[in-house]
Amino acid sequence: MPERTVTIASSVGLHARPASLFSQAAGKTGAKVTLTTSAGKSVNAASILGVLSLGIGHGEQVTLATEGDNADAALEELAALLETDLDAE
Repeated sequence: MPERTVTIASSVGLHARPASLFSQAAGKTGAKVTLTTSAGKSVNAASILGVLSLGIGHGEQVTLATEGDNADAALEELAALLETDLDAE
């Protein structure tokens, strides 16, 4: 199961729009994707409510883990999303 630690770039963290864009992208990968905070709380990344419940702010580090046929590609795609300010688009 590949995993990667990334820093949240969105200026408001993973709230509302950035969380929605991220969870939709996670769901479309076809892989099982888990998002874990530095405090150790994990959720299914494809669940918008799960992602929002973590209350992840700008500059926080999270760990993404993927499992499935296209796990490596999904990990790269989703990490790039989190490292982009999704509020600026």
